[in-house]
Amino acid sequence: MSLQDKPKLTAPLSVDKPWSAKESWRLFGIMAEFVEGTERLDTIQPAVSIFGSARTHPNNPHYKLAEQIAKQLSDAGFAVISGGGPGIMEAANKGAYYGKSPSIGLNIQLPHEQHRNAFQDISQTFRHFFARKYMFVKFATAYVVLPGGFGTLDELMEALTLVQTEKTRKMPIILVYSEFWLGLLDWFRHTLIAEGFISTDDMNLIQVIDKPEQVVNAIFQYYETSGFEPSAAEREIQLNL
Repeated sequence: MSLQDKPKLTAPLSVDKPWSAKESWRLFGIMAEFVEGTERLDTIQPAVSIFGSARTHPNNPHYKLAEQIAKQLSDAGFAVISGGGPGIMEAANKGAYYGKSPSIGLNIQLPHEQHRNAFQDISQTFRHFFARKYMFVKFATAYVVLPGGFGTLDELMEALTLVQTEKTRKMPIILVYSEFWLGLLDWFRHTLIAEGFISTDDMNLIQVIDKPEQVVNAIFQYYETSGFEPSAAEREIQLNL
């Protein structure tokens, strides 16, 4: 079939007006999530966002490691931000809750799996993933990523993409539990770099650290000369997140 033979629409597409109106009102709900989340979290810096599986049980070594890291970060003066749910999120909130700095949970409404854990000094609930993900990035001075599934990988790739493309400030992106990440990092090196999809320098965006005290030290070392407060240029960059 040529372009000339393509059938033409003889009438405009019908518009479901009630549904269209509902979509328009939805925008106000999204705006409210951004405004409320920003106002509630604006005083918590410096903060570290911790990610990992919601399906990790408390007797799992990943859970215990996340709890230890969060406790040490909290005692060192970092607020700890997690997704507010069970598993690694709970471990992160729990460690921070019993530390010296705030434990923050950015909860999400889901049909299943997500329920708010009990270890949150500040709790904010979102309906929209993208508003919630914005808060993880905007208020973080570092990302700490433990083993997890699609959601964890999504957060990791988002962080790498935003830092790589300079749509957010550069920050430490730390992978914990090296055995879990080995296959992914090998794939980055032997497939993505080999195909020219990322550069060898992009691997420098990632650190792999297994010991809690080394995670804390790596974050302090990263900001040793610049300080945790974003510069004017970095604040301008974050306006375009």
